[in-house]
Amino acid sequence: MWKFIKKLFYTIAIISIFSIIWGRFFNPIITITQIEGLVKYQKLDRDYISFDEMGKNVKKAVIASEDQNFYRHNGFDFQAIQKAFADNQKGKKLKGGSTISQQTAKNVFLWNGRSYVRKGLEAIFTFIIEKVWSKDIILERYLNSIEMGQGVFGVEAASHYYFGKSSADLTKSEAAWIAVCLPNPKKYDPKNPSSYLSRKHSWVMRQMNYVNLE
Repeated sequence: MWKFIKKLFYTIAIISIFSIIWGRFFNPIITITQIEGLVKYQKLDRDYISFDEMGKNVKKAVIASEDQNFYRHNGFDFQAIQKAFADNQKGKKLKGGSTISQQTAKNVFLWNGRSYVRKGLEAIFTFIIEKVWSKDIILERYLNSIEMGQGVFGVEAASHYYFGKSSADLTKSEAAWIAVCLPNPKKYDPKNPSSYLSRKHSWVMRQMNYVNLE
């Protein structure tokens, strides 16, 4: 039994190392969340594009909405985590406090869920990709792998799905609509926004003016 566990550990470690090295140069062949979406919705709508092919509006919108300190932190934004915890304790709308780097680690290497095991692995992968990948690579992997709807993954596929155009051609407002749906893309619809989503859209539009992509 011990030999099997040891062999399994080494196998997982080797696969993980290979995946991290692969991710330094290429987008993932497929992710666990994409497999889950394919099984559940019987479709996989995605279109990987390079960082330079992504429009500035969608990059700024996502950073403004999800992680405004992305280019300044080392993978973990402890101030945002503390604020999210305080807001949740006060009964405000639940916030996770996860950075784009943490979400990238989850989306590319792991699965959905809230177990301590997954969160622990997420922290390890986050630390490693922050050391091995550049910030632009992390953002590219995130924008290509993030779930954007039922069976829809990545900003390029979402741009065509919701607005019939490439992400590079999204207006500031359209990019903001995509970004505000990210916390729960299977619940929120930019084509039929709730009052909460509309308020957040206005806030993201304002915050985009302060985002610096470097």
